[in-house]
Amino acid sequence: MDRVELTDIPFQADLKGLDSSLRLSAESEEAQTVRRLAAAAEALGRPLALYGVAYLEERGEDWVIIEGVRFESRVMAVNLAAAHRVFPFVVSCGRELEDWSATFTDPVERFLADALMGQGLAAAIAALSRDVEERFRPGPLSMMNPGSLADWPLPEQKKLFRIFGDAAQALGVKLLDSCFMSPRLTISGIAFPSAADFQSCQLCPREKCPGRRAPYETGLMEKKYGKK
Repeated sequence: MDRVELTDIPFQADLKGLDSSLRLSAESEEAQTVRRLAAAAEALGRPLALYGVAYLEERGEDWVIIEGVRFESRVMAVNLAAAHRVFPFVVSCGRELEDWSATFTDPVERFLADALMGQGLAAAIAALSRDVEERFRPGPLSMMNPGSLADWPLPEQKKLFRIFGDAAQALGVKLLDSCFMSPRLTISGIAFPSAADFQSCQLCPREKCPGRRAPYETGLMEKKYGKK
């Protein structure tokens, strides 16, 4: 599989976004703390992305084979029914921001550092999307992530990392025995062309999820994917 590494991703903190989400006045002492930490995060931050261009080799009702690796998921099989080319990926805020965040003992500073790590991850996701579009022109992309649905559980993460070999670890991303990743603000998955936007959140009934990107659609799992 051909791989692309993005390690020179610009990172500029969204100060207005932080002020708004925290309901801070720009002149407040807390806002000045935000600016101090943001300047440090921008100087240290090295968000990164790794992705590959892969092809579907076989598919069944509830599985697909990509680059010789069989993934078990009914939702994935349906979502990729019309796809031939996909983009496995790993994106991360980077080791530098995680190590920096761990130096804080003050709860407020630690919270703000984590928020800036989240912005670093967002920068990596945006860079991935831009680069895929510029290089391959696949059209609108949707993404699936191991562990986001019971249909594609977290242990499938091991299969995804098998596709990348040692490339992810060489960039500083490690798959733990728990199947979580380090740095902790790291996301992996498979991006695929899709005329209709897909979000795992559409199939997840969990309430009050801070990471929700789309409303839960009652009955969609059974109607589209034939599962209860």
